[in-house]
Amino acid sequence: MIWNVRVDTQLCQGSGMCAGTVPEVFALDGERARARADGIEPDERILDAADICPALAITVHDGNTVIGPRRD
Repeated sequence: MIWNVRVDTQLCQGSGMCAGTVPEVFALDGERARARADGIEPDERILDAADICPALAITVHDGNTVIGPRRD
């Protein structure tokens, strides 16, 4: 199973919480975050980063299914 991570740069506020949570997956480019690569091995911290994003700019996809942020 491989996950794809997307950051909506129109929503991103550049808080850096994602890069601080999973620096090997997220990076800050200027004032916006980006995913470092597509096709990422599953890691619970990636879902945590999507959950804590203040702008809800991160989505995590498992195939065609959005699995993050989690809607509890």
